[in-house]
Amino acid sequence: MNPFPSNAIEVHGLTKRYGDVLAVDGIDFVASPGATLGLLGGNGAGKTTTIAMLLGLLLPTSGSICVLGHDMLRDRFAALARMNFSSPYVSLPHRLTVRENLRVYGHLYNVRGTETRIAELAAELDLGALLDRPAGQLSAGQKTRVALAKSLINRPELLLLDEPTASLDPDTGDLVRGWLERYRADTGCTILLASHNMAEVERLCSHVLMLKQGRVVDRGSPQDLLDRYGRDDLEEVFLDIARDRRSAKRSGVTPDAVPA
Repeated sequence: MNPFPSNAIEVHGLTKRYGDVLAVDGIDFVASPGATLGLLGGNGAGKTTTIAMLLGLLLPTSGSICVLGHDMLRDRFAALARMNFSSPYVSLPHRLTVRENLRVYGHLYNVRGTETRIAELAAELDLGALLDRPAGQLSAGQKTRVALAKSLINRPELLLLDEPTASLDPDTGDLVRGWLERYRADTGCTILLASHNMAEVERLCSHVLMLKQGRVVDRGSPQDLLDRYGRDDLEEVFLDIARDRRSAKRSGVTPDAVPA
């Protein structure tokens, strides 16, 4: 029996307002089981606010969120047990060692064989030498790898990733991306990825949402967007959307002449 609902994520009319500021403006999207969905946009586009509402950390002003078949406004704890989140910008307790931090999250998620799971993640993400070091003494790249390990402790069916390879050197970043690809292929996990690394998005994502000022302004597969804007890579598409400019190829002018 397929344990997944028809969609891993279903969002309709999702809106978040802070006073006069409209952070997320009535967005709609779905993520199919086993897909990797990219959430792209500049700073202030609404990516982090959207992720926070998917996690149940923020209540929407209006709209609905269904995650793994559960209404996040009424039954979020059932969904939270089956999902996890990673961001290098959210610090783990500095005085606890990496092992102690992972153990705490293992117990919070009621993971059977927590110590075995920690050993597995340490081997897969090359954390063995870090397990007994306080989290506060790690480099930025090491903290990013530990944050990813924390997000995988419960073998999630849905993984929300905010800049998962930030601060990693190119070699380690490539290893992490490869590991995420294998994890998704092996488990059927759905991944929502917010990233400013356009090459990473092209590699990992089957579908992309482009956010600007809280609204979805375009969507499609990476190749769909490249074809639509007549560009060679997603970074150029991102800049076209961010700067409200026409595609050079579609407008018949050179890139330098594209109006900003």
